Amino acid sequence: MSDSGHSVDPLTDPAEFWEARYRSTRGEHGRVWSGQVNAAVEREVTGLTPGTALDLGCGEGGDALWLAAHGWTVTAIDISAAALDVGRAEAQRAGLADRIHWVRGDLSTWEPTSAFDLVTSAFLHSPVELPRDEVLRRAASAVAPGGRLLVVGHGAAPPGSKLRHHDHDGPPLPTTDEVLESLALTDEWITETRAMVERSAIWRDGSTVTLVDAVLRVRRGSGA
Repeated sequence: MSDSGHSVDPLTDPAEFWEARYRSTRGEHGRVWSGQVNAAVEREVTGLTPGTALDLGCGEGGDALWLAAHGWTVTAIDISAAALDVGRAEAQRAGLADRIHWVRGDLSTWEPTSAFDLVTSAFLHSPVELPRDEVLRRAASAVAPGGRLLVVGHGAAPPGSKLRHHDHDGPPLPTTDEVLESLALTDEWITETRAMVERSAIWRDGSTVTLVDAVLRVRRGSGA
């Protein structure tokens, strides 16, 4: 029950759901995730000239920290204060605090206020309400001329994920073609990567699993 007398279901309210998720499922190392960069992000960004980057749904900051360590100036946004605290502390330890601006924000209402050379969204899926298509369209609008949008998603549901079941309000996992279509990009955009990529990973129970990433990288025309 909230102070106002209205009950709030933590399983459906996005802010409470993700705060509880990051506070209740931490491992012995104090994190939910590994703290490492996502493989697809590392592969797709390596070789690009560093500039400004926006990491949407950054979680505990694995991608943001990697980007900062490789010369990018990063704005990292997430709805969970607990997740951001983990990323902020790691940035301090790694000497990257001055390269990452951590922002607590709800992407369902977020609007870009500046442009970036790179906008990334890795595994922006949610078992609670999230207008993902709208968020990604706004993400595209935040890409500067000549910059890139990188969207990495689950091509198939990971083991044990709620995304494997249709007992939530979210849509089925989209293919890269469906993501590209939903972005409704103009002719100035060039598709650089559109692929379903398999990778091996060590799962939480220690087993080796094969995961499928849906990877889309598009570049905005320079306008020259």
